Amino acid sequence: MKTVAIIGAGSFGTALSTIVAAKGCKVRFFDTDKAHLERMKENMENTDYLPGVKLEGYYEFLDDNRAAVEGADIILFAVPAQVFRVAATAIIPYIKDDALMMNIAKGIEQKSLKCMSQVAEEIGIDMERYSCISGPSHAEEVGIGVPTAVSISSKNEATAHALADLFTTKRFRIYMNDDLLGMELAGSIKNVMAVGSGIIDGLGFGDNTRAAMITRAIAEMTRLGVKMGARPETFAGLSGVGDMIVTCTSMHSRNFRCGRLIGQGMNPEEARKEIGMVVEGMFTAESAHDLAAKYEVEMPIAESIYNVINGKVNVNDALEDLMGRPRRSEI
Repeated sequence: MKTVAIIGAGSFGTALSTIVAAKGCKVRFFDTDKAHLERMKENMENTDYLPGVKLEGYYEFLDDNRAAVEGADIILFAVPAQVFRVAATAIIPYIKDDALMMNIAKGIEQKSLKCMSQVAEEIGIDMERYSCISGPSHAEEVGIGVPTAVSISSKNEATAHALADLFTTKRFRIYMNDDLLGMELAGSIKNVMAVGSGIIDGLGFGDNTRAAMITRAIAEMTRLGVKMGARPETFAGLSGVGDMIVTCTSMHSRNFRCGRLIGQGMNPEEARKEIGMVVEGMFTAESAHDLAAKYEVEMPIAESIYNVINGKVNVNDALEDLMGRPRRSEI
């Protein structure tokens, strides 16, 4: 019986826990919010972030990271991207030598502009045992067994296969992708674009507008990814187009909902607080802006979203600026 330690008791980590628990694994949740853990233990349900999904099997809820991690066979990082460095550094001394690690955070660290795997390597995690998973996978649907397909990537193929075997079910399919950087960039940038898609919805525009934005957003993140060394095919896959579609069109998406509130006239900071959970796209917008400048890549949609979030321009002016740009070839 394998032991899976999940660092961060949010929605997607909870959804994934139901998969391994159903396979007979022991699940240990660690979180700094002791009251949240107590509610999970009492209700056997994450009523705060994933209500309606019952937790069945062997579960422990711990506010001591050492107790959660020591002896665990699998470490699942389920914390927001901006706190990954701190959370991971704190548990490295307790991770056993042959433990495998999987990160579900989708974001780019501000200031350093590093993807999560780059942060992991910098703080001393063994990258041969590290992986990331990404794709169109709302926790609300994974938790109730809606058929879902995602991708996993690692520098070590054996690590990716071992974790794919563990998390694969008849309703959760995992594809292999050895472009770790591309998957992480796609999973991060699409959150920014989902804020923009929500703004479009909040303004009352229709399918034409959203489809155009999503298509051009994919072109933008592909340009950036290729310039940084990722493969263009990755952005046409599950972690690219797939995740972009689901995040830009669903009310399950925190980023979409936040953007929708902004489009309806709410102040960006108030909208973020209204969501009640971390809205990664609001943070990653700054990183995308900085990366575009660093690599000299044109990303007008991402730039407009960044400017709206930071109060540099209102949503209507941002839209007019985008629609009024000089004509160019699509390809």
